[in-house]
Amino acid sequence: MGLADEVEKAVTNVVCSNWNTRRGTVVPKTENVSLSNGAVEVDAVYLYADLANSTSLARDFTRTTAAKVIRAYLDATCRVIRARGGKIRSFDGDRVMAVFMGSTKNTDAAKCALQINYAVKEIVRPKAEANLSSLKAQGFMIKHCVGIDSGTALIVRGGVRGDNDLVSIGRAPNVAAKLSDIRNGDYHTYITKDVYNDMLGSVKTSSDGRSMWEGPLTREVGGEKISVYKSEWTWSL
Repeated sequence: MGLADEVEKAVTNVVCSNWNTRRGTVVPKTENVSLSNGAVEVDAVYLYADLANSTSLARDFTRTTAAKVIRAYLDATCRVIRARGGKIRSFDGDRVMAVFMGSTKNTDAAKCALQINYAVKEIVRPKAEANLSSLKAQGFMIKHCVGIDSGTALIVRGGVRGDNDLVSIGRAPNVAAKLSDIRNGDYHTYITKDVYNDMLGSVKTSSDGRSMWEGPLTREVGGEKISVYKSEWTWSL
């Protein structure tokens, strides 16, 4: 069988077969989803954390310096995500995606985002600048953005046997990814109105009664106008 025949057979099997779908109550791992048209439907919150200005980082600095910055950011971000109960399910260069489930998933994800902001500002940035002198010398400031959305998604396995990974299909993962691309001054956290409405008050206002979020604001995301809230606040670890 030639390669074209092999590809055609595989694609036919995918598009002509029904999904074997089950409802998920926890975030699935790769081995828990069948590569043969297995799918898990989840009601979840998706969080994308994205390091900003990675193009200039790769262009203007040595590969070793760029790699240290990216690794430091991902390391700190992943530790915060796990501490807040999120499940890390994919990496894309300098971006990480996590999934939150459970009765407090919106609150957990929002608090996680504010703590990531704290980690970047108070730990990652000063430590990197103190030990990687070229960053400060060239005026490079480590920044990031986190996007969060909530909704139903279908988790499937994409790829071939031996080389595959989980893929989340749905509005929530797509919108969260788009929100993490926003670059807007001191605002580093963007959540949809759906997330905000289902959050506990403890992550909406500070102990002295000040709102930690601005909004709702209307933004166009992937051709759709949606209501979002933004925040410049941090939450200590």
